[in-house]
Amino acid sequence: MDDALVAYGSGHADGMAGLHDGDRAGDPVTGADYLVGIVDGQLAAFEDALVTAIRKALDDKKSDGPGV
Repeated sequence: MDDALVAYGSGHADGMAGLHDGDRAGDPVTGADYLVGIVDGQLAAFEDALVTAIRKALDDKKSDGPGV
């Protein structure tokens, strides 16, 4: 179980960074855990970017002045 959690955590970190380790993904014991971590990390990175873009858009709209 510990190996699976470590593989997931590594995959999550790699996914957030936009990386992929083919050797870890191909591991017969923990490869699936690593791949799930990759996907979760990519999703987390997308969510962070989306929230940042929405906040920026809302801030830009506020600076346009009233009624705009």
